[in-house]
Amino acid sequence: MSFYIGIIAGALCTLSFIPQVYIVIKTRNTKDLSLTTFLIFALGVFLWFIYGVLIKETPIIIANLATLSMIIVIIIMKFKHG
Repeated sequence: MSFYIGIIAGALCTLSFIPQVYIVIKTRNTKDLSLTTFLIFALGVFLWFIYGVLIKETPIIIANLATLSMIIVIIIMKFKHG
């Protein structure tokens, strides 16, 4: 049961970033996004990814890798168009 809760939680948290990434790519506007917030969040997600690798928990690994990828896109766009 906890495996499925992990999959659902990971999917929802990861999917929540899709609208933000879409808007940032479409508008190239990152003025109202805090770089500090995204850098701290990226570090936290990266550490969750490492934790998932260490305990060999696939849902944690996949969800955090996908989320980290989207956060990196936003950070890159912030540097390019911020």
